[in-house]
Amino acid sequence: MNIAELGGFLYLLLLFPPLIYLQRFLQREIQSIFLLITRQADISTALFSLLFLPGVLLHETSHYLMAHLLGVKTGRFSLIPKKVQDGRLQLGYVETAKTDFVRDALIGAAPLIAGCTAVALIGTFGLEINALWESYSQGGFSSLWEALEALFTQPDFWLWFYLTFTISSTMMPSPADRKAWLPFLALIAAGIGLVLLLGVGPWIMSHFGNFIASALEAITVVFGITILIHLVLLPPLWVIRKIISRMVGYQVV
Repeated sequence: MNIAELGGFLYLLLLFPPLIYLQRFLQREIQSIFLLITRQADISTALFSLLFLPGVLLHETSHYLMAHLLGVKTGRFSLIPKKVQDGRLQLGYVETAKTDFVRDALIGAAPLIAGCTAVALIGTFGLEINALWESYSQGGFSSLWEALEALFTQPDFWLWFYLTFTISSTMMPSPADRKAWLPFLALIAAGIGLVLLLGVGPWIMSHFGNFIASALEAITVVFGITILIHLVLLPPLWVIRKIISRMVGYQVV
């Protein structure tokens, strides 16, 4: 792996922790707002699950389809939210049969794969994020501002923005989805070590280096879009939660 591919991989690793933190922070703010308004845990949970329904549907459907693609039997499929043992809110689930750790890892990673693909497609063809980058590259902030104004006036902008928000906020695999990742990553690391030991790394990079770099760049852009959307939404939601909390005289702990 040369410097370019290594740099793309490092950018991806750096974006991963803030993405997880921002998702949890934003979801907590939204849950708190619903709870302060309704003062009913069941109603606030129902509203929260309805808000994120498109993302949850894609998340669980990707589990289901990946399991069938890999020949793993599935059981119940649910989009009804429920509390789990550690106090977390589970918005949906798909029951799958026990299998080897490779297929378990791929089934667990399916929502991230599907979510990144969906966000990339929406960002490219719906929100036209590429046009924003081109405007900034060619004319700086003045051209970027004009492109942003044009973006906000698109007829379907808020639909694409909502779908991107809900999908990106629910695409990260749950702790249960990540159980098989450690042995799977160990297997990949062993494979990379074998490649380096046999000295075929340069041949692989010469034939697939461009593909690897493009894939890393695409995923990095998706993560960047997701982080940007969460950063845009967090401040107003935090202010709204503070205002409602003061008005009703309650705080969510």
